[in-house]
Amino acid sequence: MQTRTLAICAFGLVLLTHGLEGQGPAQYRNFELGSDLAAVSTLAGVDSSGAKMIHQRPAVLQDLEWRPSRWLVGSTSASTDPVEQIVFSFYNDHLFRIVVDYGRERTEGMTDADMIEAISAVYGTPLTRVPGAARTASRVEVESGPPVARWGDAEHAVVLYRASGYRQAFRLIMTQPALDDLARKAAIQAVRLDEQEAPRREVARQKKERDDGRAAAEKARIANKGVFRP
Repeated sequence: MQTRTLAICAFGLVLLTHGLEGQGPAQYRNFELGSDLAAVSTLAGVDSSGAKMIHQRPAVLQDLEWRPSRWLVGSTSASTDPVEQIVFSFYNDHLFRIVVDYGRERTEGMTDADMIEAISAVYGTPLTRVPGAARTASRVEVESGPPVARWGDAEHAVVLYRASGYRQAFRLIMTQPALDDLARKAAIQAVRLDEQEAPRREVARQKKERDDGRAAAEKARIANKGVFRP
């Protein structure tokens, strides 16, 4: 019991000391929904060029992954930060989703109630109902496992998930539902455009391959002809 209590206190302290006073559902620690890629990459201390391009049209969708250091800066001591990885998702350079994966070793033995207690210290009392109109869960949300608790308001959502199966870890997802819906529609449209353009791209690829082959053959012919002696 004492060990579990210490774990809860440590986890709650980590969340609080990394965040700002009065932190709301639009913010995770110092990262705020709606920020641009440059601002987020600067806060995380990673190069924005490392962002992964998901789609370029009809909207620019990008993901930036960040793994906090497992060691305290300037010390040989291991970090007690429970965060294993954070994925920041952007829609037209606006941060609309933050996916936080907590390491199993830092949350081992903690119950749903323990996690709710720690996160409620930052975001307040969990919601008993979801504000706003009902929406279909995204692929990321479905893959995260069953939801454990929700926080937020009509414009922002904070949801705690417990993954089942091999991972068996906790995940916190923060979203700006309005932008999240736009991003999902854009992703669907991008896939549709890719499918429509696939035949044309394949024809262009084959033509380029033939042209490159002919150019290479001509280059070899000229070189060989110049030095050929029967």
